[in-house]
Amino acid sequence: MDTLGGLAIAGRERRRETATRRPGPNPRAMDWDDVRVFLAVAREGSMRAAGRALGLSQPTIARRLAAFEATFRGPSLFDRQGLRLNAAGEQLVPAAESVEDAVLTLERRRAAASPALSGTVRVSTGECAAGFLARCLSGSTTTALPSGITLELIESRQTANLARREADMALRHEPPESGDFYISKAGTFACAVYRRRGADAGAWVTYTDEQAHYAPARWVQRQVEETGKRVALRASSMLMHLEAIRAGTGRGVLPCYVGDGHHLLERLTPPIPEIAAEYWIIVHRDLRRAACVRAVIDWVKALFAEQRDVLAGNW
Repeated sequence: MDTLGGLAIAGRERRRETATRRPGPNPRAMDWDDVRVFLAVAREGSMRAAGRALGLSQPTIARRLAAFEATFRGPSLFDRQGLRLNAAGEQLVPAAESVEDAVLTLERRRAAASPALSGTVRVSTGECAAGFLARCLSGSTTTALPSGITLELIESRQTANLARREADMALRHEPPESGDFYISKAGTFACAVYRRRGADAGAWVTYTDEQAHYAPARWVQRQVEETGKRVALRASSMLMHLEAIRAGTGRGVLPCYVGDGHHLLERLTPPIPEIAAEYWIIVHRDLRRAACVRAVIDWVKALFAEQRDVLAGNW
């Protein structure tokens, strides 16, 4: 009985000890979404920019940032004059990024494990390739996406961060030099010079000074210098160029798939090899085997193969 009594007493003491170690009445487990918001604000430098990056409202960003800071029961992690990280916040960034890497890896692998051919696949690409993919969704080609897949095209000149799922795949002029990616060449867009059919369009339509490093802009600049013809318009997008050329404002470089298919335009040159645009499919390896992503990869490859002559400007 003494032994049993001692065990009972010891058990009561252990229970009391456990009770004293329990957290306070309002414990808060750290939320991954709060960590994500902390990193977005740290990277973007403002709640408004972080909200745009994450697709959240500014009040939601503010609420989640406050919740993240509250878990540390200490001073703010940001200098509110400009919302810059202070020393305490800087110390947390490496650990927060480690959490981010782990969670994103799990999310990519979860997506890859799903066999369903339904859902949205986000593709980051430039204006020219985005327009090509958009028009090929119409059913005018023999290759079609599975009906359950919604294609979301993100027109961007900057490569999306595929590791952070800013996009599921990218279609770019150059493959990345590093990273855990599946890379495959899709094909090439030929470009030539066009004007409004029958118009006396001697002046040029080209890109802005900030875009002077683009291959078509450099080529047009050489023509301007060699011929002395003036520049009638500088514009930052291909759609603006197309509208100006169609209206007779001047001549300019367009992808052959755009210019050749427009009844108001006529081609003035053969395809220009030095400004042909190569495109590469880039997908994080974790997502390559996701059923939806794999279907879009196969669709893009098939489109480039099927439309090869159109893209090459072969009459």
